[in-house]
Amino acid sequence: MPLMPKRVKHRKMQRGRIKGAATRGNEVSFGEFGLQSMDPGWIDAKQLEAARIAASHFLGGEGRIFIRVFPQKSVTAKPLEVRMGTGKGDIEFWCAVVKPGTVLFEIGGASIESARQALLRAAHKLPIRCRFLKRRHHV
Repeated sequence: MPLMPKRVKHRKMQRGRIKGAATRGNEVSFGEFGLQSMDPGWIDAKQLEAARIAASHFLGGEGRIFIRVFPQKSVTAKPLEVRMGTGKGDIEFWCAVVKPGTVLFEIGGASIESARQALLRAAHKLPIRCRFLKRRHHV
């Protein structure tokens, strides 16, 4: 089942704009390897789930996968062939707003080859360009 919030203060949101690069959530912090976005965009909850399944299926229980984004933006749409007016449409899906530089997935406890291959398979399910990232150890 796709991710979505349990409850929200306001059901319907405005679209908004995605400006600038990510300043938070842009480093690998839970695992050893990560998948970082290179483009701005919306990632649907179904796309996130498909990417998670693809990565975990390839790993086969070898490592642990961390999902660093959550779909908390509601996107509405009106049905086809409906006249203008009569208010905002119903919620179609939930999505995560992603800026360039946001780490989407992390993998810990796996070899670099298997982590790279698993995250590459996950990246193929996403609508934005992504890159493989290794953890930087600060001294």
